[in-house]
Amino acid sequence: MKLLVDACTFLWVLKGKPELPARVASLIQDSDNEVFLSVACSCEISQKYARGKLRLPEAPERCIPAEREARGIASLPIDEESAHAVGLPWLHHDPFDRLLVAQAIVHGMSILTPDPLITQYPARVIW
Repeated sequence: MKLLVDACTFLWVLKGKPELPARVASLIQDSDNEVFLSVACSCEISQKYARGKLRLPEAPERCIPAEREARGIASLPIDEESAHAVGLPWLHHDPFDRLLVAQAIVHGMSILTPDPLITQYPARVIW
């Protein structure tokens, strides 16, 4: 299964938060699954860190790749087809989440997210 981890889920994995459902943690750890973190999520995390709204053990440009690779999570670049697919209905106003949904649709992925607004789109959400 191809899985796309949202920023919140990635941070919960990174910090070992109890809010992360065991089922989601298991899917991420299952070597039969292909797990990705979008560059859009890296941008969102970096932006929150720069504004002082997020604490990380080190700067995002070091922390994100190191933590992603340690967990076998691949980076998903933003491709042109996904950028054009962002023209989704305005059910969710967060541009990072809209891009995440577009990438999931274009690449046939399921999104691992607790965000209920994302379930309004034609992308498979697992939580």
